This record gives sequence, structure tokens and C-alpha cells, in this order.
Amino acid sequence: MATSAARGHTFTWKGTDKTGRSTKGEINATTTSMAKAQLRRRGINPKSVRKKSKPIFGSSGKPIKPADVCIFTRQLATMMKAGVPLVQSFDIVSEALENPKMRQLVDSIKTDVASGSGLSSSLAKYPRQFDDLYCSLVASGETSGTLEVMLDRVATYKEKTEQLKAKIKKAMTYPVAVVVVALVVTSILLIKVVPQFAETFTSFGSDLPAFTLFVLSISNLVQEWWWGIILVGIAASFVFREAKLRSVTFAEGLDKLALKLPVIGNVVFNSIIARFSRTLATTFAAGVPLVDALESTAGAAGNSVYAKSIRQIRDDVTTGTTLHNSIKSTGLFPNMLLQMVSIGEESGALDDMLDKVATHYEEAVDNAVDSLSSLMEPIIMSVLGVLVGGLMIAMYLPIFMLGSVI
Repeated sequence: MATSAARGHTFTWKGTDKTGRSTKGEINATTTSMAKAQLRRRGINPKSVRKKSKPIFGSSGKPIKPADVCIFTRQLATMMKAGVPLVQSFDIVSEALENPKMRQLVDSIKTDVASGSGLSSSLAKYPRQFDDLYCSLVASGETSGTLEVMLDRVATYKEKTEQLKAKIKKAMTYPVAVVVVALVVTSILLIKVVPQFAETFTSFGSDLPAFTLFVLSISNLVQEWWWGIILVGIAASFVFREAKLRSVTFAEGLDKLALKLPVIGNVVFNSIIARFSRTLATTFAAGVPLVDALESTAGAAGNSVYAKSIRQIRDDVTTGTTLHNSIKSTGLFPNMLLQMVSIGEESGALDDMLDKVATHYEEAVDNAVDSLSSLMEPIIMSVLGVLVGGLMIAMYLPIFMLGSVI
């Protein structure tokens, strides 16, 4: 009950701003009077403030996505760099957020900070939105008195990371789209078109070609057991997901396979190197000790094969081995990264060198995704042509044979 009271409620309000213009919105507060007081501090004259009613069917609004956290971080960093106090920055950022759930989360964090809690400890209460790396970087900024600088670095890191994820998602969407379209088209033909030809073939009174019989048997199977096929597909996807979550060996096998796939494997590899370089550059520039930075980098690797190798690098660095030699011993990282790390260690500009490596491989991912998109277009046409053309040939083959006999 105490937690609920501290977080308050959401109120909808209508009023006028300093210029007399009508405005409205939502605000988080414990009581109606507190909501009105907050609005007056913002220069708004409240005319109507009402507690927002809860929806009848579950919670409303979109879930909080990484993009929402990214926008929040950038806006908060901008406010802090402009010299706006932290609590007041939360008020301004909250007003600009479009996602109601994210707005409620920001108001909850603001309440904790206003009561005396540190920003990093307040963020740590929501691990689904703010991971250990995010919180540790913010804590480093609070400790060093450079919170606005650190928030700017975190915002840049989150933006680069989300851009990279979007590129990978774009690369993976195309092959999946090919499979889905092929399955839908084939299913429609087998269920709707092939049976029409089957009724015509019964009046021929002659043996059908083996290819046609094969297609007809598949059509009959799909028509009779379509529900079973769907259930098997759902069960298989569930088992696959659970096996990936619960079996370390299975997950590692999938990660190894992803790196060996033609074309896509290159995209995955470049994205891992970009993520490794970007994360290590950000944490190292923030003053995080190299061993701790490598631990955070391993958690953000996105691939169990490289996560294991990064932890091995961390162990080697702990024993006094240079970062360059530790990375080289794994045999998994490209020469360009090794050379840049070596130059960075010698010049004392490791974070700058890693940042350049990250930019290079992010651009490589972008180019590879564009190439993959161009490559997949003819493949889609070829796959659909083979499926549709094969089914049509199977259906018209008996008619051609009958015509040749006549």
C-alpha cells in the first residue's frame, strides 16, 4: 500500500498556460490537490483535474519498448545539459512522452528522486527497462559529478544500439517473409485450387502421372489434417523457444549456426563486433575499470559464443595480460579490431579507437543489409515461381497427356 501511495495515481487535466491558451494532458500525483499544485508550478492554471479511470479489460496503452527508453534518455540528457534541475527535467520529459506507461514510469522515478533517492538506485528498481549496464553508467556519472555528460553518452549508446538492432531485424525479416509468403500461397493452392482439378481428373478414366498423384496426396493430407499441422507448428515453436531459454548447449548451438549461415552470418558477425566495440568504448570512456567494462560488454554481446570469449578476455586481463593479446588469443575477432586496440593502448586513446571500430562495423552491417535486401528479391520470385509453377504443372500435366493421346 505504501508503494502504491508513493507512486500515486494518474490524473487527466484541462487548463490554460501562461499565454491563456487552452491545454490538457495527464499527470501523476498522490492526490487531486497535489496534481493541481504541480500544474501551477509548471505555469498552468488547472480548470479540471480528474482521476483517470482504469480500463474495464486489463491495462491500457502500449508496452514500454527499448525505443521509449532511448527517447527518454536523450531528452533527459538534453535537459540536464541545458542546466535544468533533475526533478524539473523529469516533469518536462514526462509531458513530451507519448507512451502512457512510459510516462507513469518516469513519474514514479521522479517521485523516488524527489524523495532523496539517487537516480541510479531509482532506475535499478525497473530492471526490465534499465539494465545493469545502464544503471552502472548513471551511477558512475553521479559519483564523478558528471551526470549530464554520462547521460549524453548513455543516450548515444542506446541510440546506436537500437539502430543496430533495427538493421539486424530488417535483415532477418526478409527471409522470414519469403517463407511465410511461400507457405500461404502453397496452402491456398493446395486447399482451394488443387481439389477443383481433382474433381476433373476423376472423369478421365486413366492413370495420372506420378507427380500429379503426389501433389493430390499432399492436398488431401492438408485438407484433412490442417488443424493438426497448425498445432504441430505451434508446439514446435513453443518447444524451440523453451529449449533456447532453458538449454545452454542448444542456445550455443544456435548462436554458432547463426555465424555460419551464408550472407546472414556475415551480418551477425559484424553486428557482434560493432556491439562489442561500442559497449566497451562507452564503459571505458565513462571511467569504468576495464575488467568491469568487459563484464558489461559480455552481457551485451548478444551471442553466447562471443560472450564466453569476452569473459575469457576479462580473466586474461585480470592476470596482467594486455587487452590486445587477450583479444588475439581468442581467434574470434578481426585484425582491424586488434590493430586499433593495440594503437589505443599505446596512445592512451582506447575509447576513441574502439568508437571508430564500432562506427566502421555499424556501416558494414548497414551495407550488408542493403545487399541482402537486393539479393532476396529475385530469390523470393524464384521460390514462389517454383512452388506455384510446380503445382500448376502437376495439375495441367494430365490434361497435356490426354491431349497428346487424342
